[in-house]
Amino acid sequence: MSIQQAFEQAQKDVKTLTRRPSNDDMLALYSLYKQGAEGDVKGSRPGMLDMVGRAKYDAWAKLKGTAKDAAMQQYVDKVAALLKSHR
Repeated sequence: MSIQQAFEQAQKDVKTLTRRPSNDDMLALYSLYKQGAEGDVKGSRPGMLDMVGRAKYDAWAKLKGTAKDAAMQQYVDKVAALLKSHR
């Protein structure tokens, strides 16, 4: 299975979790997904009143420079770990 196929399967698998992951895990999933799907963060950082948007932006910005394939693999690994602990 290619990394792209594994990435797409992980996107489906994450929806089968029976418990909601922690906020840190959710931010990690979001940032790894965005880095794997789109590459480096784009746009400007949300304002202070948009705390959720700001946290998501910051999490994604931390991955700047990470190769798409590496981010995809980290996303697949993160989902696999969550599947073991959140089912």
